[in-house]
Amino acid sequence: MDTAKAIGIIIANPEFEDVRSLEGTAPTKNPCVPTIAVPTTAGTAAEVTINYVITDVERKRKFVCVDPHDMPIVAVVDPDMMSSMPKGLTASTGMDALTHAIEGYTTKAAWEMTDMFHLKAIEIISRSLRSAVAGEAEGREGMALGQYIAGMGFSNVGLGIAHSMAHTLGAVYDTPHGVACAMMLPIVMEYNADSTGEKYREIARAMGVKGVDEMSVEEYRKAAIDAVQQLSVDVGIPTKLEALKEEDLDFLAESAHADACAPGNPKDASVEDLKDLFRRLM
Repeated sequence: MDTAKAIGIIIANPEFEDVRSLEGTAPTKNPCVPTIAVPTTAGTAAEVTINYVITDVERKRKFVCVDPHDMPIVAVVDPDMMSSMPKGLTASTGMDALTHAIEGYTTKAAWEMTDMFHLKAIEIISRSLRSAVAGEAEGREGMALGQYIAGMGFSNVGLGIAHSMAHTLGAVYDTPHGVACAMMLPIVMEYNADSTGEKYREIARAMGVKGVDEMSVEEYRKAAIDAVQQLSVDVGIPTKLEALKEEDLDFLAESAHADACAPGNPKDASVEDLKDLFRRLM
């Protein structure tokens, strides 16, 4: 779907035929050629967002393109189209969707309408992903809906450094995007916690944690992070990245800092901050 978006934009805006010129918010003038998007995974929500991601193999970068002109004219979201996904792909794309929902809920631009989408997406994904990984139809249906709703939210407000860091891990080590998101999300949530007000209480509640109203701020923040970590472990996502090397940290952190998702993070992160966060995967 991302490839189709880029091709559709370039056909309608040939002055952007150098694909790298599309990074960020390119000033395209014309809508892309009409595209019908049919997702076969429950994760990216590219069928309903203004975003697409391109991998620059030569420069070992993934870059984000944000353009209202790239929207598909029709999205066909059918869980039957996703039913052949193996467990690992179901888990990783599902954790990508959860990362969309949590980052979209806590991003600097979040507001009441997008909060509505994101909290519902967190609820649906957290109750559906384990079942989907087990191959159950109800879980597949829930994930198809949950990832779509998350896309409706974050496409309006952006994401944060869990995504910017995941993009660079994917570009350098070919780490599957959802796996990288799942590994980074609890680490980034802990880093962001003191900049999120009461939002982690609502994340914990949406993920089914009981008794959040009786918890202190520290307790419900920890409960939200623990719930995310437990879901990730339950669906088989690793917590460490063996390929990660100390000598790569400068490039990784600088790439993540330059990523289009980074400015939306609720807490500003320096290159040194990002290096420290990457180290927690080693």
